[in-house]
Amino acid sequence: MTLSKYASVLVSLFVCTLLFTAQSSAADYQHSVTADKMRFDWSINGDVLAVKLTAPTKGWVGIGFNPSKKMKDADFIVGYVKGGKVSIFDEFGTQATQHGQDTKRGGNNDVTVVGGSEQGKQTTLEFTIPVKSGDSLDATLDLQGDTVVLLAYGPDRDSTRMKHTYHKAMIVNLSNGSVKE
Repeated sequence: MTLSKYASVLVSLFVCTLLFTAQSSAADYQHSVTADKMRFDWSINGDVLAVKLTAPTKGWVGIGFNPSKKMKDADFIVGYVKGGKVSIFDEFGTQATQHGQDTKRGGNNDVTVVGGSEQGKQTTLEFTIPVKSGDSLDATLDLQGDTVVLLAYGPDRDSTRMKHTYHKAMIVNLSNGSVKE
């Protein structure tokens, strides 16, 4: 085989691998919703919710479940990517406009980090959480009914103390993917 044919075969294999990886990555999630420029992808795998969040920021990205009023009592998952390292925190809505880490309030960190990236001005986080963790600071997710979902991202700084520059509330049925805004 000549060098040019060998190079051509290698390039073809590389392109096929990239396409397969992109398709299988997108297929990992059963449902997706885009709210303005932020995207929430998810799948239910038994008693675990797998989540992928993508937002146009170099700062933090987050999601909350089932608040009682604004952010109060919501189960939040907030994180960022800094220097290639993914940091994701399990938090609880302590007030209508405030939240903090579960571990600082006697709860547990029930998030499993799957991955994340920061490319250009876009941050992506991937993680799993239990549907029912048993932690009093985590929401029990109703897979058959509606769940209030809060989506947000912050400015281009890797600090979860920075107020969001974008937020959106919606009602999502996690099992069938239907969305009410």
